[in-house]
Amino acid sequence: MFTGLSAFPLTPVTRDGIDETSFAGLVERLAVAEVDSITALGSTGSYPYLNREERFRVAQRAVEHAGDVPVIVGVGALRTRDVLELAADAQKVGASGVLLAPVSYQALTEDEVFGLYEDVTAELSVPLVVYDNPGTTHFAFTDELYARIAELPNVASIKIPGVPADPDEAEGRVCGLRALLPSSVTIGVSGDPLAATGLNAGCHAWYSVLGGTLPEPAVAITRAARAGDTATAVVESERLRPLWELFRRHGSLRVVSAIAELVGLVGHPNLPRPLRGLPDADRAAVANAVERLELGLRAGPGATA
Repeated sequence: MFTGLSAFPLTPVTRDGIDETSFAGLVERLAVAEVDSITALGSTGSYPYLNREERFRVAQRAVEHAGDVPVIVGVGALRTRDVLELAADAQKVGASGVLLAPVSYQALTEDEVFGLYEDVTAELSVPLVVYDNPGTTHFAFTDELYARIAELPNVASIKIPGVPADPDEAEGRVCGLRALLPSSVTIGVSGDPLAATGLNAGCHAWYSVLGGTLPEPAVAITRAARAGDTATAVVESERLRPLWELFRRHGSLRVVSAIAELVGLVGHPNLPRPLRGLPDADRAAVANAVERLELGLRAGPGATA
């Protein structure tokens, strides 16, 4: 479950609440595409903007519509008490694992972050993914902290924020981490533009923003890298460079939100306020990239246009 492609779908939000129909369609498409796991309520799923009831419904729908694909559910929240409640909800609906980032308003110390994972893993009956996302949490894990947390019960994977762009440096980085971590804990790369580099360098998994909306190209990159066909993985990733540039310019969430609208998977608006979609000129750039890359939606579950 913690190897291969883990796809992070949007949680489409309308003025009336969660668009459960569109969300179910997104999840069904991922199952049809045979992703290795589905991570609901990751950063692409806008989890910090949703209340507990909304998150319960999203987790429930993910499990219901994922078929045989394992579902991982994000449980990050400001207070440990709330994280424990969300983890209990995820387990109640049948999630196969949980994803946890150290969300906070006050800056956290390393001991506080370790204590968060210590408290949560002690209550879990499913595996946990450590979600290192300094761009949103503003907390930077050290390798020593990775190693401490990896020794806790139920820790199954660590999602690192990226790897160096140079393949040799990336391989050195992954090998260094591998030497610090138990063999039972996988290393997952995030930051989609560097996913092929990370997988080729030895990362076991790709925790993917793009894969949650357009799974087919992400599956192709992952399968090639996992089969040892490093050249094909790089070629398939380079083909998507126009999207990677848009990710860098605007942030991946707003870009995949626009893509999902453009190919008819979700309506407009679909992000929780105060978040807003891209302005018209930037949406046009996304539309142009989708057209040039021939990424338009084929007939399938979840199409609304």
